[in-house]
Amino acid sequence: MKNLLDSLGPVCAVIGAQWGDEGKGKIIDILAEHFDVIARACGGANAGHTIVVKGKKHVFHLLPAGSLHEGKPVILGSGMVIHLPTLLEEIRTLKEAGIDIVPRLLISEGAHIVLEYYKEIDGVMEEWRAKEKGGKIGTTKRGIGPAYMEKAARTGIRMGDLKRAFAGAAGDLKSMLRWKADIAQRQYGVTVDLDAEWDALKQAHDVIGGCIGPMTILFKLLHVDGKRILIEGAQATLLDLDHGTYPYVTSSQTTAAGALQGLGLPPRVLTSCIGVAKAYCTRVGEGTFATEETGKIGERLRERGGEYGATTGRPRRCGWLSLQDLVFSALINGFTHWNITKLDVLDEEGEIPVGIAPKEDGAMNYQKLAGWKASTKGMRSFKDLPPNARKYVEFIEERTHIPASFIGTGPGREDMIVR
Repeated sequence: MKNLLDSLGPVCAVIGAQWGDEGKGKIIDILAEHFDVIARACGGANAGHTIVVKGKKHVFHLLPAGSLHEGKPVILGSGMVIHLPTLLEEIRTLKEAGIDIVPRLLISEGAHIVLEYYKEIDGVMEEWRAKEKGGKIGTTKRGIGPAYMEKAARTGIRMGDLKRAFAGAAGDLKSMLRWKADIAQRQYGVTVDLDAEWDALKQAHDVIGGCIGPMTILFKLLHVDGKRILIEGAQATLLDLDHGTYPYVTSSQTTAAGALQGLGLPPRVLTSCIGVAKAYCTRVGEGTFATEETGKIGERLRERGGEYGATTGRPRRCGWLSLQDLVFSALINGFTHWNITKLDVLDEEGEIPVGIAPKEDGAMNYQKLAGWKASTKGMRSFKDLPPNARKYVEFIEERTHIPASFIGTGPGREDMIVR
């Protein structure tokens, strides 16, 4: 008997292997040309992907980076939490660039809405943590945590509620908003502007109301049409709520398994999984970072790599690659390929330490590799790289047993070695 999954097209997930900001957007943008559908599964506007095409920078927070490829359906999955004004702004920005995404945008009715006052609750909770628990998490204060809290408490507002409200059930949604506003005031001391929240919902419905639907749309694309699906991960493995450096993590599942869950896809459909890792490492917010460099070396990496958040503008903490983290991410996600990004940032280093494993005292044990002191910027052939640059990439491959099939050598779409 033929299994329902036997005739499916390929499904590829692109997942961050470190603490985010690895450059997932660029590989997604490149791969999107070869896929039929672009999907984002989890997270919210605390994510940020920057794509440079023909010298023009495009920054995405909610829409997948693959949205720049016209004619391909774009799906926002049930695992997402969506701040509607941010989504509308991204839609507007794309339209100004000549890309009208609304006709091909599909939003799961199960995705939750990030209301504006969630940001204030986020800030209040961060202050509480600082006073009562002795340390902040380093949240982006985009309201992501409160949105997932309400999702888990089963008190959130979903995209399906938005669609139904303006199809005759406005009273139900308004009652829910008033109830939630009362709780916000009593529990957090946050005053909710109900008129402003309602206006934001109305404006969003006017633009994207027709985009909201059930995830059976995705199943149809897979099972009936045999479409090739590219799944864009958000944040990264070490920020996963279950498997990351808790409590300094995000509020959603950021692994390949989490991406499939957020889209309602069975594990068997995943045919490849690309792990994205910088040739060094960065982190924003608080939490452990065993290979961090806090002095001049960290500053040098930050400036050469332009390590400032796409969402917040915050300077990122910088340090060396940790093999232990890469192996962990590879095991938990089942990576089939590496995309090593920003190799060119290391061009001026005479010696490059790589974290191997922590010592008993918690300090990192390093293996030092020779640098190449030559430019790799814009190179598109692996054989043209300086010998020590090739050795550096091969060292990662040998230690993780995963091929580095994609190597980033600059910010542009064209600055990628494909092996």
